[in-house]
Amino acid sequence: MTASGAPISLFLADEAATIRLGEDLALALKAGDCLTLSGDLGAGKSSLARAMIRAIADDPRLEVPSPTFTLVQSYDIRIPVSHFDLYRLADGSELEELGFDEALQNGICLVEWPEMARHEMPEDRIGLALEHEGQGRRVTITAPEKKAERIERVLAIRTFLGGLGYETASRRFLTGDASLRAYEAVYPATGGRKILMDWPPLPEGPPVLDGKPYPKVAHLAENAYPFVAIADALRERGFATPEIYGVDYPQGILLIEDLGTEGVLDAAGLPIVERYRESVACLARLHGMQIPQEIPAGKDHIHHIPDFDRTAMKMEARLLLDWHLPWKRGGAAAAEAERDEYLSIWDALIDQLAEAEKNLLLRDFHSPNIIWRGEKQGVQKIGLIDFQDAMIGPTSYDLASIAQDARVTIEPPLFRELMDGYLDIRRSQGGFDEASFLKSWAIMSAQRNCKLAGLWVRLLQRDGKPGYLKHMPRTLAYLRVALEHEALAPLREWCARAGIVTSES
Repeated sequence: MTASGAPISLFLADEAATIRLGEDLALALKAGDCLTLSGDLGAGKSSLARAMIRAIADDPRLEVPSPTFTLVQSYDIRIPVSHFDLYRLADGSELEELGFDEALQNGICLVEWPEMARHEMPEDRIGLALEHEGQGRRVTITAPEKKAERIERVLAIRTFLGGLGYETASRRFLTGDASLRAYEAVYPATGGRKILMDWPPLPEGPPVLDGKPYPKVAHLAENAYPFVAIADALRERGFATPEIYGVDYPQGILLIEDLGTEGVLDAAGLPIVERYRESVACLARLHGMQIPQEIPAGKDHIHHIPDFDRTAMKMEARLLLDWHLPWKRGGAAAAEAERDEYLSIWDALIDQLAEAEKNLLLRDFHSPNIIWRGEKQGVQKIGLIDFQDAMIGPTSYDLASIAQDARVTIEPPLFRELMDGYLDIRRSQGGFDEASFLKSWAIMSAQRNCKLAGLWVRLLQRDGKPGYLKHMPRTLAYLRVALEHEALAPLREWCARAGIVTSES
């Protein structure tokens, strides 16, 4: 049942509508889901199952035979799918022999004729019942609340696309973010691929500081207004950000321009020098412009770009204390005096940023968020796609993000080339205080890498995502580089005593 207690009822006018629903439902399914398909012969069960499997595989020509005689057909695709047809099943107990439980643990189970094993079906299944209605079909969907919410979401996105004239467009999973956004590729009948950003509003989280939840303290975007405002402001100034085709602010759904698929890394995941060099040049030209702090988002909203203030900087740097240090010490937290000294050091470092150059900083300017557009010229070569959390603060933060890319090792020769290339452009713009900028860069690099050193552990221990821990050695190596600056001597000494950064770490 849905959250409101009522089933979802949809009329499918023809086979094309049935296929579209199957493709949409594929976007709502996750590993561990069991979806049952009930209805008479010819009601559309196999058509729906085939559409879902092909959509998950992103292969419209994938051979999807009916498992009527084999009883089960398995597909090793983006999410493994096992397609069951139980019409010929003699007894529900035979389901175990077909590997149903194992298939459900590892992926998705689509089950036609579930009535043949009614008592063996999971209680939390998603049920689709199909029946003929006139020249079309009626489908009734029942599901537990959380799963129903997923289905209602993909249907809401279909309605949104229909309002923009794309009611028959094909949709495919594109990527899930480490954050709370997901992306789809949308293929209209004409006009080329577009990108759907799915950014649902979330309930406010628990307070972490002064009664405020983390997003408010860290100034993270909580709706689509900042994305639209920054995208428009940068595009008006000649930078390559996505055009916004449509947006539903209350629901958090956006249809935006597809800037391309090429990144700045090669097939082996190594940095492509030319693309990093052009990325840094784009950044230098952005930092040479003054971006107002109040910018319009659409026609009736003004977005105030937040300041990267002391509170946000310290809370991020504190992740090293709260997560990295206990992890390194086998669970032992920092002593109170040790903690107070660390935070006092950061207060003094932030004080030294008072005279630093401040302007728009994109906040996550690194390889996952850069699109390479080699056929373009100048700053248009660099597609910018992740800037909703942009702030006004030390511009050096963005240079630290790209010159010390968190997810790919920037070797010392390339690091020096990127730093020199950026500084050359900034010098040519005039009025650039290089010494002040480099001190600011060291402080911002240290702040970012202290944050990341804690974040990787938090992702492991709180979120069950151990894969990020592979970035830890690189992060600590980058931190050592930042600590070489004379202004960072107090933090360097603290980290050495704490055993966080040594010559071997």
